[in-house]
Amino acid sequence: MRRATGGGAALLLAVIACRPPAPRFTLLFLGRSPAASLGGLSWAPDPEHSRLVAFDHELHVTHRISNPRLATPMAVAPLGPAELLVTERTGEGVVVDTSEGGRVVREWESPDVASLYAAGGGGGRVVATRSPYYVPQLSTPEPDTAPLIRLLDTLGRPTGGLATIRRPATPLLDYVVNAGAVAVGGDGAVYYAPLVRDEIQKYVPGGQLAWTTKRGLFPSEPDPEFLPAKGAELRLKAALVNVALALGPPPDGRLYALGSDDSAATRLRVDVLDPATGAILATRHLGPRETAVAVNASGALAVFDADSLLAGADRVAPATREQFGPGFALPDLAGDTVTLARFAGRVTLVNFWASWCDPCREEFPHMAELYREFDRRDFEIAGVSDDVDSRRMLAFVREYRPPFPILVGGGRMKQLYHYRGLPYSVLLDRKGRVIERIFGFGGAEEFRKLHDTIANEVRVP
Repeated sequence: MRRATGGGAALLLAVIACRPPAPRFTLLFLGRSPAASLGGLSWAPDPEHSRLVAFDHELHVTHRISNPRLATPMAVAPLGPAELLVTERTGEGVVVDTSEGGRVVREWESPDVASLYAAGGGGGRVVATRSPYYVPQLSTPEPDTAPLIRLLDTLGRPTGGLATIRRPATPLLDYVVNAGAVAVGGDGAVYYAPLVRDEIQKYVPGGQLAWTTKRGLFPSEPDPEFLPAKGAELRLKAALVNVALALGPPPDGRLYALGSDDSAATRLRVDVLDPATGAILATRHLGPRETAVAVNASGALAVFDADSLLAGADRVAPATREQFGPGFALPDLAGDTVTLARFAGRVTLVNFWASWCDPCREEFPHMAELYREFDRRDFEIAGVSDDVDSRRMLAFVREYRPPFPILVGGGRMKQLYHYRGLPYSVLLDRKGRVIERIFGFGGAEEFRKLHDTIANEVRVP
């Protein structure tokens, strides 16, 4: 066997030293969501996996945060030195502390049907717009004096507003016309871009409109119109123009607008704007797999495949698995009390469901199949009904005849476990710690992945 000589080692070190430094990136958009810089990392929502992820300057995933209150996170914004303000798809604002593993500090309900939140100005200014991520086609008309952009304090309480809503020809379309992306600068300036209109606006901290920029996408821009219905489905003709806004890092702090080249937002583009004047400095048209956008240290745009960036997220395990809680003590269908401790020593899927939940009906046969594939010494399911009406719960059980234990939550479970909707499942290891959370029903493919996760976990003594 040959040994490397000292001279060879010196040559190797010289070669390594001559390599150019790795590029440094700041993530702007992941998918159709804005990212946020905090603590030297780029944080972004990953709604498909119900989590937040953090990237270093080489866009490697370094942290991930999951929580029952993060069902479908759609946007993040910095709120103080370690806190992130997260927008849920259904409009709740959730503040998490990144320095404490993602502990939820507080949350609040949306002031609109659903809201998108942004923060800036040293963390002291919080704003909310009608969310472009959840847009009902019809909504109750709002008063002409309703603010276009709501100002909130850091507890989510309304304190004022900027501008007023646009009133479309059909008032029931107020929401779709006034939904829009938003960002807040370090000086407290607010940038707003409506979902279905070709314009981007800046409001100075005092509330005055500073500029309006148009891309010139359409020769004329009518309000959304109704199309012939398909069955009971209402359809609208609308050009989806603006998807998300983000401000780049200093010193330039340019404004980046993720928008669309077509009416359905299937072909995306990024426009780079001068935040002082609104002038469009550059435009980048994105390809089908260019689904993440970043800027490097010299201010140049770089595009990536978001799925490839996120591929490393599953390999980033939390420092420690959190203990599931609070522990339950609930009656089963025979009236006997069943506690969480009964499942200790087995991998356990705690599934929250209700008879009125249509996805729960689709999910139950898959859970029954999963239950039969593992030995009871290794794996268990606890199906916790959150029905208030016991008769409907029992009718559901008679119809589906689940082979696993059913526990009676009596309508109190959401308050205890803080989930957004049903079904909601938590997979626990043999020590009662959270392996993963599952929001909603993801079909057969989700259960194939769940089966593999359980199979790997049951091998751990």
